[in-house]
Amino acid sequence: MTTHHLTELDRERQMGGIGTETFSREIRVIDLSDFDDRREEITEQLWAAATDIGFFQLEGHGISRAETDGAFAMAERLFALPEATKARYPLVKELNAGWESLSQVRPSIGTADQKESYQVTRPHMEGRWPSEDELAGFRQVVLDFEEHCHRVAMRVLSCFADRLGLDRDHFTRAHDPSSEHYQSTLRLLHYFAVPEELRGVPGRWRAGAHTDFDCLTLLFQRDGQGGLQVCPGKDAEEQQWTSVEPSSSRITCNIGDMLTRWSDDRLPSNFHRVRSPGAGEYQGDRYSVAFFAQADRDALIQGPEGLYPPISARDFLDQRVKANYTAPGTGATES
Repeated sequence: MTTHHLTELDRERQMGGIGTETFSREIRVIDLSDFDDRREEITEQLWAAATDIGFFQLEGHGISRAETDGAFAMAERLFALPEATKARYPLVKELNAGWESLSQVRPSIGTADQKESYQVTRPHMEGRWPSEDELAGFRQVVLDFEEHCHRVAMRVLSCFADRLGLDRDHFTRAHDPSSEHYQSTLRLLHYFAVPEELRGVPGRWRAGAHTDFDCLTLLFQRDGQGGLQVCPGKDAEEQQWTSVEPSSSRITCNIGDMLTRWSDDRLPSNFHRVRSPGAGEYQGDRYSVAFFAQADRDALIQGPEGLYPPISARDFLDQRVKANYTAPGTGATES
């Protein structure tokens, strides 16, 4: 592991405290409608939001509510399957595809995230899809949704390419779904309901504080199923956290470590976590769907100013993933 990644992990280990919540920070909402006609305006809005706290929400993104609801319905059906059925499709760290439960340990808290997840990485799904008898229609719904997410992510990344002085399709070429090296991932997530005896216990996390490893994360949430909080780098020392309002119609986006490096640190990847619900809040199962735009394994990551030496996306992600999993042979991406 390089010195750069050791530094990142050292920072993460300092982020396990409760901290304080601030309401003075704005999570900006950006409308992507009429994208081609409004590209310049949208680019300025995206850049301002991304360089400020690295988090923003999208509306007018072109993914219908029916499509999103369909993906969540499939996720709920998947996670409702018997444990023995899901265990037939175990997540393999090297391929980032399949199912895991309680295996991801954050350096910030040293305990497993209270969730299970199922990863879809297109080139590595052979033998890792539930059968039609087990879950009819699942594969097609999930693949269609992944394709929609990829389209939205590439639009946003093309705007960042413009501002960085790169070719507009620079990031799109590096995230090629037809390539055998493709490693963008759609992740279905299920955070477990809080047990009665643990409700109101302070210092519990559904997912400990971390940064994402990718270029750009698209997160789909449900109204009323909150808990996501962000802590920008400038506030990390004081651990001042801002809650992100969940929305069934908007996409919450954040910059990942890969794009921070690719942008020569101009676009910050900031800490976020999923806290356990407090008194009076919804205590039940929490579902979310995340798309991680991760450059193809053979893509070369190097910023326009050459602040860091070049590194392949394969090596970059391998270094980060290995630090976040403890169970041999299992592991995956971030949130």
